[in-house]
Amino acid sequence: MAVIFENYPLWAALTAIIFAQFVKIPLHFLASKTWQWSLLFSTGGMPSSHSSAVTALSTAVGIREGFASSAFAISAIIGMIVMFDAAGVRRHAGMQAEVLNRLVDEFNHLLERMKMLKDRPRQEKAKKLKELLGHQPIEVFMGGTLGIVIALLVQRFYV
Repeated sequence: MAVIFENYPLWAALTAIIFAQFVKIPLHFLASKTWQWSLLFSTGGMPSSHSSAVTALSTAVGIREGFASSAFAISAIIGMIVMFDAAGVRRHAGMQAEVLNRLVDEFNHLLERMKMLKDRPRQEKAKKLKELLGHQPIEVFMGGTLGIVIALLVQRFYV
C-alpha cells in the first residue's frame, strides 16, 4: 500500500484536480460577491480541473519517465483529447442545455396554465438540465497551465 504514495504522477494529477476545484470558489466570489461552495463538486468553470489533471499527469510522467517515452506520449494524447472535449463537445452540450432549459420553462409555464382545466390529467413539471458542463478555451488554457505548475511543485516532494 505504501507504494501508491510513491506514485508521483498520480499525486500530481490528484493534487491538480483538488486545487483547481477549490480555487473555483474564491474566483467565483471575486466575480459575484457570493460564496458558492457547490462549485467544489461541479463541472465547468475557471479553471478546468480536467485540464489541470491531464497536464499535471503528462508533465509528471514526462519528468519521471522522460518526454520521449511511450507513457508520456499516451498521457499527452489522452490529455489533448480531454482538453479538446472540455472546450468543444462538453461546452456545446452545455449550450444545448441552455436552449432546452428555456423550452422546459415554457413547457412548465404551459402546464401551470393547463392546470386550470379540470378534465386534464395532472402532468409532472419537466426538470432542468445542468448547463455548466464544458469550458471556455481560456478556462482550459488556465487549467492546463495550473496543472504544469502543480506537477512541478509536487515534484519537490519526490526528489
